[in-house]
Parts: sequence; structure tokens; C-alpha cells
Amino acid sequence: MALGMPKNESDKMVDKIEGGSTNKIVKIFILFFIVAICCLVLNYHSNTYILEYFPNSNKSIFSKKLSTYDSNISGKKSSTQENYLTYSKKQKIKLKKVLKEAAMGDKTVIITTLNAAWTAPNSIFDIFLESFRIGNNTKALLKNLLVVAFDQIAYSRCLEIHTHCYALITKNVDFSGEKKYMSGDYLKMMWRRTDFLRIVLQMGYNFILTDVDILWFRQPFAHFYSHVDFQIACDYYLHNSSNPNNAPNGGFKFVKSNNQTIQFYKFWNKSRRTYPGKNEQDVLNKIKYSPFKKKIGLKMRFLDTSYFGGFCEPSKYLNYVCTMHANCCIGLDNKIHDLRMAINDWKNYMALPNDERKSYKYTWSLPRICG
Repeated sequence: MALGMPKNESDKMVDKIEGGSTNKIVKIFILFFIVAICCLVLNYHSNTYILEYFPNSNKSIFSKKLSTYDSNISGKKSSTQENYLTYSKKQKIKLKKVLKEAAMGDKTVIITTLNAAWTAPNSIFDIFLESFRIGNNTKALLKNLLVVAFDQIAYSRCLEIHTHCYALITKNVDFSGEKKYMSGDYLKMMWRRTDFLRIVLQMGYNFILTDVDILWFRQPFAHFYSHVDFQIACDYYLHNSSNPNNAPNGGFKFVKSNNQTIQFYKFWNKSRRTYPGKNEQDVLNKIKYSPFKKKIGLKMRFLDTSYFGGFCEPSKYLNYVCTMHANCCIGLDNKIHDLRMAINDWKNYMALPNDERKSYKYTWSLPRICG
């Protein structure tokens, strides 16, 4: 009892002091509880993607968090952290195995990507493979072609008709249907592909990426630049392979595996945040002017449409063409129609006698619907 204070008044003061301490403890506990709940919510909503590789019936799952902003498609930033694909030693061996099986002697792999909508019988995938079979010395390249499927249906269809198939499945996202150009799922699919190609580079493999709506009529290697890190086809070509004002098309490119290209692909993916709502090609059109390219010493060139043409700007003569791309064309049925016309033009050209083929400047009858 305090000196000179009645007992009941002293007891009240003690109770008040003890009550104040208790209130402080309760407030601190509530504060920590709120912070913990917020952390759990943020962690729950962070985007986690899954790479699944299915060698026939065996499954191994590659977990990853990317420095991607999927919600940029809707104009909102996501809370994902800047972490790239990580996987165990065993999983790494499996991915390297499928690349090794398809690679050429210099560790170059031809890669195409597709979903179920493009693999239906008599659709784009069949036309694509047919072009290799009827092209000039291109059939042998099929053994170096790795088909990357975005869904299980596409993967199963690939296994039926091709040797090297790889399933790149994104958890909780259905990529099986036709994806309209620049739709949300289309953008997600293109950015998945871009980061997957970074992984291929990090594993030490060069690649020729080809969209599945590109026909292969001749081997392209003689028209690649030997001392260039990154070379890409164009929608429109300005007759100067070094001119950054060329209009590149991300559907066909030859990229060598080295420090420069790996750093560039990381920069490319990060630049998605700077240009939200853009596809990888539009972002490339921005960063091709970036001083970062010079800083890392990346050598970039643009490929001539005389050899790597498309519906935007067809190569004039079949005597020179290596590939024909169904660019400047929206809609699966439209692409199929005009690609079949291109196949027929090539067959008619190849049916000519050799002398006539060399002297006669045979040209295309397309695009009819596209272009």
C-alpha cells in the first residue's frame, strides 16, 4: 500500500497500471498478427508457374517463379519476385537429354511451339511438317526439330507423328484453344516461350526458333551471319542487315548460346514491365535501340526477306526462298488457306525441269486471303 494513501485507492492505481500493461501487450500481439496475415496473403497471390516435362508416360515437374508480370495484360502489376526457373540436378539432366537428342553436332536445335488448336489433323502442324518433306534438302532437318507443346493435347498429337516432343505446361492456364492475336492468353503464351528459350541458352544450346506457320523450303544456314549472336527475320526489310529500323518478326530467329544472348534474354523479359500489355515482338522493337545491347556487346542482325519471306513481304522468286511465313495474317483458317497455296506453288516449281527452274523466275500466287 502506498504511503499516505487509502488502501482502496492504492489498489485501484495498481489495477490501472497492470491493466495498461496488458492493453499494450494485446495491441502488440494484434499488430504482429495483422502483419503475419498480410504476408500470407501476398505469398498466396504470388504467381507460381509449372514446367512439366512428359517423356512418354513419365512426368517430372519443374517449379519456377519468373520475374514476369502476367497481370500487366490487364494493366495491373503482379507481386511476383524476380526469380527465374530453378530445378534439381535430376530435372536438369532430363531437359538436357531431350535437347541433346534433337541437337546438331554444334548443339543447335530447331524449335517450334504450338498448342492443340494448331495440331488438329490437316491443320497448321501437318502443313509445317510437309514443307520439310518436300523442301530442297530440308527433310533431314526433321531429326533436329524439337516441338514444344503448350498443352497435353498438343503433346499427345506430337508424339503420334514426330520424334522429338516436349511438353511446356503452365499450371492453371489452358492454352489448348485458338488464341486470338494480342489476347491475354496469347501474350502469356508468347512470354512463356521467350523465357523457355532463355533456359535453352543457359543450357548451352543454340536454337533456330520457327513459328509453326512458317514453311521450310531450303536449308537456311548459308544465309546466316557467322559472327552474329542474335539474328532475326523481318516483316519488312530495309536492305541493310544492321539497320535497327528493320521490322523484326519474333517468329524466326537464330540465337547462339553465350553470355551476351543470355543477358539479352533476361533483359528482354524484364522489359515486359516497362511496356505492359505488349507482346515479346513489340517489346523487342523497343529494346533493339537500347544502349544495353551495346553495353553487353550483343551483335544483332536482321535477315533479308528475299530468303526469309512472309505474307507481309514475300520473297519475289522461289529460286532463293528458304522460308515462307504466314505473317500479316490473322485467323487460323486464313493461314491454312494461303499456306496450302504456298505448298502448291512450291510443288509446281519443283516439278519443272532443273534447267527451266534455274532460268525461269517463278513467283508466288499468294497471299490470297492474307497479307
